[in-house]
Amino acid sequence: MKPPKPSPRPDKVSLWRYLKLFRKDLLSAQPQRLYRAWMAEFRTPFFRSYMINQPELVETVLKKRPDDFPKSGRISEGLRPLLGDSVFLTNGETWKRQRRIIDPAFEGGRLKDTFPAMLEAAEACVSRLKGQAGDVIECEELTSHAAADVIFRTLFSVPIENEVASQVFEKFRAYQRQQPLLNIAAFIPLPRWVPRLHARKTRHNAKDIRALIQQLTAERAKLIALGQAPDDLATKIMTTPDPETGQCFDTQEMVDQVAIFFLAGHETSASALAWTLYLMALYPEWQEKLSAETGFLDDPSFATVSKLRLSRDVFREALRLYPPVPMMVREATCPEQFRGREVAEGSQIVISPWHLHRQERLWDHPDDFDPTRWTTDNGKSCQRQAFIPFSAGPRVCTGAGFAMVEGPLLLSMLLRHFRFELVEGRTPVPVAHLTVRSKDGIWLRVVER
Repeated sequence: MKPPKPSPRPDKVSLWRYLKLFRKDLLSAQPQRLYRAWMAEFRTPFFRSYMINQPELVETVLKKRPDDFPKSGRISEGLRPLLGDSVFLTNGETWKRQRRIIDPAFEGGRLKDTFPAMLEAAEACVSRLKGQAGDVIECEELTSHAAADVIFRTLFSVPIENEVASQVFEKFRAYQRQQPLLNIAAFIPLPRWVPRLHARKTRHNAKDIRALIQQLTAERAKLIALGQAPDDLATKIMTTPDPETGQCFDTQEMVDQVAIFFLAGHETSASALAWTLYLMALYPEWQEKLSAETGFLDDPSFATVSKLRLSRDVFREALRLYPPVPMMVREATCPEQFRGREVAEGSQIVISPWHLHRQERLWDHPDDFDPTRWTTDNGKSCQRQAFIPFSAGPRVCTGAGFAMVEGPLLLSMLLRHFRFELVEGRTPVPVAHLTVRSKDGIWLRVVER
């Protein structure tokens, strides 16, 4: 039994049909041949885009010449009401300044400091789930709650039960369901003054979320001024000056950054962990292997994470099959030539972890779930050149190391106490919202061990 993926569309459909499919779910809008192509061209009346699926081209765009291929403004249009000018959307000198301030908070030593808060969130998740033992549960809801708890505990030293944190979580759940990955401006070039046609509920939820984040940020600023702030990620980021200018983030900038920390650190982790739990139910023999490994959690510490090798390989394989961010879009700032094809200035360059992670010319048995692949020569080679769940190069996700501690830890803690089982007739179908989620949720039966 293979892990499910969307049914690709036929190779040829009308432009209107393609745009409707793309806006609804960009995964099922793609033809089967893209899992083998090195490059593909898409034409619209307004612009051309090129999906690059060859490691050498991906390396050029993400690693060798990232300044020549900044993030595309077309994709950012749909996210700007929530994320403002966060590090996820900016380019050039603004982005470089933001990373100079943010990166120190996620260095190795700081990551160790966040472990106790992660462990507390994992233990709280287990406690909440014990009351549902024997029930069929929706796993994306479970993992969203757990990942949000991790973010609030590590960022602001408050649990998800905190009044403001709880409100942010509930508002964001509504936002995630309403906001498609792509806004109309992704398809049609619009002047800045033209309204972006964001749904009213989406705008209101984004405004409410940002107001709540501003409340948390203002309260933290007061504690910093009084010398009473906890030593967590928010304090670290708010007190770190840019080494070149000596300036820290102002309140508005911090609101932008916290919004993306919540989106990137909560939404993506929740997606990855939910799909991992589904894969454990689909392959119960692997679930039992991981359960046997959880003896290392008898006396958990940061060093324990390095011992959860099977959990890490399983989580990595879930990230390969179901990368939370399925596609990244860059823009060519000058004329290029890729694989002998002319690429005009302004063209959209699409890098798809979803397709690269299943590239038939690179991976052995790309559609199979096989956590042992990471110890093979093919797996090691593909990990270097064709595995980018957190992007790559200078714009690699700041929280990549954070996620690779959080994911295996939460997974191990859950499998230590529970067994997850398939529910007949509830096979999840992956679709792309803000991240790769299931069309109708991921429903599993949870059984206490």
